[in-house]
Amino acid sequence: MEPVRHPDAPAPGELLGSHYGGCFGCGDEQAHGLHLQARAGEGVSITAEFTVQPAHQGAPGLAHGGVLATALDETLGSLNWLLRTIAVTGRLETDFVRPVPVGTTLHLAAEVTAVAGRKIYSSATGRIGGPDGPVAVRADALFIEVKVDHFIDHGRQEEIQAAMNDPDQVRRARAFEVNP
Repeated sequence: MEPVRHPDAPAPGELLGSHYGGCFGCGDEQAHGLHLQARAGEGVSITAEFTVQPAHQGAPGLAHGGVLATALDETLGSLNWLLRTIAVTGRLETDFVRPVPVGTTLHLAAEVTAVAGRKIYSSATGRIGGPDGPVAVRADALFIEVKVDHFIDHGRQEEIQAAMNDPDQVRRARAFEVNP
């Protein structure tokens, strides 16, 4: 089925922000996190970027493949805000096309390609040297829609309780909106 952008989705160009300060992918409270910043695009698409820091390296001077997979997963997970759906990663298939040096900004673009019941299919690319630069990484993913109870039932109680007790209602609600 063709994906449909939710009428209440963020407007194209709008910065999505962090869903949870402690998130390794997008959280601003993670000293060595990706601090990935995503923006709503047209239709059911987003763009995002992050700069590879020394703490993100695997081989000397190069981004760790797991960090690059995390950046793709975070970007793909952010698409769910455009559907206004809570979903988790069911499958992430990643291709590493070329090395990504430390200090490089990875320009990511992602889109939902189909929705079938609780299944959300999407794809993403990560480019170096600019949004139109050469592809360094790409991924196809399957996300599965879940209820908020998924996070409450399976998360560590300290963090769950802290998020639920946050007096900022918007921040409290956002903590459970996207794949953590």
